Amino acid sequence: FYPAAMLTLWLAGLIHPIIRSLAAVWLISTTIAIKGLGDAAMQVFRPLIKGDLDSARTYVGYIVGRETHALSEREVTRATVETVAENIVDAVVAPLFYALIGGAPLALLYRAVNTLDSMVGYKNDKYRYFGWASARLDDVLNYIPARITGLLLWAAALMTKGLNAARAWQAMRRDAAKHPSPNSGIPEAAVAGALGIQLGGFNSYGGIVSERARMGTATRELAAEDIRQTIKILKLTAAIIVILLLLAAGSLFIGEIR
Repeated sequence: FYPAAMLTLWLAGLIHPIIRSLAAVWLISTTIAIKGLGDAAMQVFRPLIKGDLDSARTYVGYIVGRETHALSEREVTRATVETVAENIVDAVVAPLFYALIGGAPLALLYRAVNTLDSMVGYKNDKYRYFGWASARLDDVLNYIPARITGLLLWAAALMTKGLNAARAWQAMRRDAAKHPSPNSGIPEAAVAGALGIQLGGFNSYGGIVSERARMGTATRELAAEDIRQTIKILKLTAAIIVILLLLAAGSLFIGEIR
């Protein structure tokens, strides 16, 4: 991915610097999945609010690794909210972070590692060594972006009526480290705290039941509407980081022309 991206940008630069810049923007855009993530979550939400639990289970099965055929409405909601929250790092913040420090080639390299982790990063006999390596590399690459995401989620909660920024911060500090991933607990805990719900619990993978640490303190029961609220958090967080990047770019530009 990295050499291919470098070659593409070099060839585009031979045509014109503007073409190179446009190619870089396009390549970076392919690493970001705000719309795709939101659309996938809405595919679960729509049948869920109509009482079509079977369809909701089918669609949530497309975006999570756990078994979904027997999930209750609450568990379908939890699975969807957890996935959207976790992927705010993978699908938005981390690609933009690596694009900022290394351009399109580094953003594409990050996405390749992240995709490899989602495909083979499992603790089983088939992928024991190959999967372990990709999972650990993904953990390393997501370490800083996940913590940036935590701050962005706190800011999003602070700016949004109905969300609780104080609970989001408290949940991150108290619960994030309980997650088996060094990174995923941060966005999950922040979203749980902001919404006033509790995430985590029992999940089944290949017939094996595992218990995930609880994130957040429940002030009410999980409801299907929490899926839509989490999508709003996703989009607001993306907007915040884009605005910050534009401000940073503007400051650099002004500094250069002075």
